[in-house]
Amino acid sequence: MKSACFTVIVLAMSLALPRLSKAADAAPEWKVGVATVAITPGQPMWMAGYASRTKPSDGVLSELHAKALVIEDSAGTRAVIVTTDLIGIPRPLRLQVARAAEDQYNVNPAGLLLNCSHTHCSPVVRDDLEMSVMYPLDAEQRRRVESYFVELRDKLIGVIGLAVEDLKPARISYSHARSSVAMNRRLPTKDGYQNSPYPDGPVDHDVPVLRVESPDGKLRAIAFGYACHNTTTGVLQFNADYAGYAQTELEKAHPGATALFVMGCGGDQNPYPRGQIEWAMTHGKNLATAVEAALLPQPLPLHGPLKFELKEIDLPFEPVTREELVAKQESKDIFEKRRVEALLAEYSKNGQVRASYPYPVQTLQFGGDLTLITLGGEVVIDYALRLKREFGSSAVWVAGYSNDVMAYIPSERILKEGGYEGGGAMRYTNLPGPWRPGVEDLIVDTVRDQVTRLRQR
Repeated sequence: MKSACFTVIVLAMSLALPRLSKAADAAPEWKVGVATVAITPGQPMWMAGYASRTKPSDGVLSELHAKALVIEDSAGTRAVIVTTDLIGIPRPLRLQVARAAEDQYNVNPAGLLLNCSHTHCSPVVRDDLEMSVMYPLDAEQRRRVESYFVELRDKLIGVIGLAVEDLKPARISYSHARSSVAMNRRLPTKDGYQNSPYPDGPVDHDVPVLRVESPDGKLRAIAFGYACHNTTTGVLQFNADYAGYAQTELEKAHPGATALFVMGCGGDQNPYPRGQIEWAMTHGKNLATAVEAALLPQPLPLHGPLKFELKEIDLPFEPVTREELVAKQESKDIFEKRRVEALLAEYSKNGQVRASYPYPVQTLQFGGDLTLITLGGEVVIDYALRLKREFGSSAVWVAGYSNDVMAYIPSERILKEGGYEGGGAMRYTNLPGPWRPGVEDLIVDTVRDQVTRLRQR
């Protein structure tokens, strides 16, 4: 009798094992938390991006936000994606937020991605690389910029903390679609390259989408990217431009889900047509529609482990002598004049101007399924196209405007061609510039090393 009972029990257990195994296989291997905070200034401030502005902001058209997506694998390794409706992320801001996130929330600095949408209708964020050159700030406006930096830093740290508190089991998957908002803006003319629509220039219309769902299939977050300047308008009211409107459209369509925009390598891409806020809304709907399209097909499930690397490389400038700077002191270009004054002050203080810049290159790897490459500065589209060609054996997502936005980052082609992205825009910073030939290979070689190491772990 005992033998018969034992046989029945064993048989029942053996029949149940496949079901238990399937349940275990279906158990989420990720935890994800998401949070949002408003970062709109509470008072008029000088707006970033356009040197032609002559006065501070005049109201709010739409709120500016920072959003945090915290991703934790089964081993407890955390990566954090923070998206912001800002012109840029200055290096001091990145360093301070990273230090606090590591101390307070166990976030490895190499796993922290700070990305900006690059809206030109956001406030100036303190950055000595351009404040003294591009913006005619009086004492009161400078005080407001300094105060906003502290407020912004604390809000970014805080929103990461809120996302950590929100960590819940989740499924993560990847898909992509296409959008036609962007057009190359480097029009070749007999007088050089002009900032104008160039439909025959290189573009990347890919819209990568990271989808976060609860175990029961409820959509919790959508992180999506696109490579195009977020500069449809230049009004004096704070707003997040097309990227902000795209996020708003998606959150309306999916109540309870948070939409996060990650800027791609859009340094030489513009939204066309442009110049009116209505076009920003239209472009936002266009991009949101592309994201909706990416949500339709069966997505690629992402598995762990989560791996990442971040390295600052010395990106070299063309050398400049004190004599060359002195010769430009009488320039009638007010921005060039201010820049020369700043560089001569650096010469007087240090006996030289800086020879290079600590440029951030970061790679995040989701198992063997998705590689997310992030680059600092205003990266041109050539980088995204090249990196996806080189590493496209699995899904590859390339983001620019990440962790530090110090200047345009031209490809070797654009550096040789010159023009605004090739070195002309340096006049709005106190960097020596232009970059020395070879910077593209230096950046790509660093990415190649990171991707190789991470894929071999």
